[in-house]
Order: sequence, then structure tokens, then C-alpha cells
Amino acid sequence: MGRVTVRRPVRRISATGERRRPDSLAAEEPLELRVGGKALAVTMRTPGHDVELAHGFLLSEGVLGSREDVAVARYCDGVDDQGRNTYNVLDVALAEGVAPPDTGVERNFYTTSSCGVCGKAALDAVKLRSRFSPGESEFTVKSDVLTQMPDRLREQQKVFSSTGGLHAAGLFTSDGQLVVVREDVGRHNAVDKVLGWALQAGRIPAPDLGLLVSGRASFELVQKAAMAGIGLLAAVSAPSSLAAELAEENGMTLIGFLRGDSMNLYTGDRRLLT
Repeated sequence: MGRVTVRRPVRRISATGERRRPDSLAAEEPLELRVGGKALAVTMRTPGHDVELAHGFLLSEGVLGSREDVAVARYCDGVDDQGRNTYNVLDVALAEGVAPPDTGVERNFYTTSSCGVCGKAALDAVKLRSRFSPGESEFTVKSDVLTQMPDRLREQQKVFSSTGGLHAAGLFTSDGQLVVVREDVGRHNAVDKVLGWALQAGRIPAPDLGLLVSGRASFELVQKAAMAGIGLLAAVSAPSSLAAELAEENGMTLIGFLRGDSMNLYTGDRRLLT
């Protein structure tokens, strides 16, 4: 497995002078995702929890609905100049009867660490309809519980503490318990990893969980939550206009600027208890 952090020499310059020292950087490597031996997507990610990432990605693209939809996931090919496996190619074999993803031009993905929908050619390819109904989620959370969640998430960001360069996502219960936290250079990858964990754990759909992200709430993150049947998405930073529109369209609760003892509630008032 690739390294999560990489040590590099750095020249530190400040008002008091300068010095040279080693610095820890968040690792970023490509992961090629194959389905049934056919290349589907390449994403830039932090190595680790790659099988979860693949499950979450395929869930959010409407390919998977349960853990039984996957027969096996394994690393293959991908060697460095010394013949060692880079663990940067993952092949997912779908269970019998599960339809493979459309690999036409509109599904020929390339995603950077900041974009989870890059490479899709048309709006219809970007906007997917969930097989679950997030609007039916009865999940509720008290505002004073929710305001504690960013600090709890931050406490579990172990790699961020040493690099300062990773996003985080977590699934939490109505009483504020974080059931899983994942970090990645890509915010969409971090979400895919927690959704993949939930899928493998048999917890999809997840109407009983909320999704918390350490950065902003983009359209793609709302869509990923919707595809998992999650009714509430909370973000430390701002949502986009399309994120709010999609959340409202799906009957979801969208919260942004969750900082200190305050937050902005954009849609879905009924799930936030004040």
C-alpha cells in the first residue's frame, strides 16, 4: 500500500529568520478503477481504504446498491520501475446479474483531487437519481449536538494533524457519535470512502445517519449523500447554489458554516431540533 504521508525537505522562512527541516506532506497518487477488467475511472487520492473508495464511488454512480452487488475487489497490474506493485490499480468484479456501468463518452471519468464529476460530458451524466429516497429519512439531530461535531471530526483527523493537507468526512448518529471517519486529499474521495465503508457494513441505505464534511458542500457531495439515502449533510464551510437546489429537490437537510456555536440551515428544517 502506498504511503499516506511523504517527508520532504523544506526551507522555512519567517520574520525571525529561516531554517531547513523535513516536512510531512499528504500523499497523492492516482488510482485506476476497473470494473470487470475494463478501465472506468482514474482519481487522484490519498492511498488507503481504496476498496471502500471504489465501493463508495460505484454507489454514488448508481452501479451498486448493496454489498452483495460486488463479487470481489482486488489490486492488479500497476508496477513501479523496480517491479513492485504500486497498489494503484483496483479491479471490481460485480456479482452476477448486476449491470455494469455505462462506459460511453459520458461515463469516461477522469477526476482530480478536487473534482468528483470531471470528465462527464453532459448534465444528464452528472445528475443521477438515487434508488433510495433521502427525503424519507427521519434522521434528526439537536443543534447543540451538531455544533460539537466539527471538533470531534477534527480530533480523528490524524493525518491532517501532521500535514494540514487533507479533507475529512464522517458519518454520525443523532446523538453525535461518529461511526466512521476517513481522510483524503479529495473531499469527494473522503466521502466515497465513508459511503463505501457503510456499503460494506450493510448500512446502505443510511437514513439513520448524517454526513459531515470538513470543507464546503458542493453539488457532488449532496448527490453522493442522496445516492446513499442520507437525509442530512452538514459542512464546516459554504454550500454552492446548486448544492442547495439539489438538497431541496431531494427533500434533504443542508447545513453550512457549521462553526463554533452557529450554523446556517439552508434546506430541510425538520431534521434540526433547536
